Amino acid sequence: MKIALIAHDSKKNEMVNFVIAYKHIFEKHDIYATGTTGSRIMMESKVTVNRLKSGPLGGDQQIGSMVASNEIDLVIFLRDPLVAQPHEPDITALLRLCDVQCIPLATNIATAELLIKSMERADFAWRDIVKEKYKYVAPTGTEG
Repeated sequence: MKIALIAHDSKKNEMVNFVIAYKHIFEKHDIYATGTTGSRIMMESKVTVNRLKSGPLGGDQQIGSMVASNEIDLVIFLRDPLVAQPHEPDITALLRLCDVQCIPLATNIATAELLIKSMERADFAWRDIVKEKYKYVAPTGTEG
């Protein structure tokens, strides 16, 4: 499975500790993360991460593009609801895309833990069916 991890500045320590706690699960999957969050996860947990740009520099949009293309199976976005973010429209767009594409989304540590425990039990097999159903097929050329 492909898992996207994003954390606002005040939540980065929480994200790193979460990945360390569930390292045995995260190591079995492809992890994508925005800039600093990805760097910290790799440095402190030794889990391999596909790093994208920082959130304010387009990382949220990069993950959003992957969600829109049904390339991400789970998003954990530890948000700080008490701090205004300069890239709030990008955040809102990402959350909306998760709803549109039916991508499981956790925005706090409690929900993240429920989703990770569910993933550990292999409750996400339905994602393989969804991905196969919506697999992109390139248009074929026309015969002349």
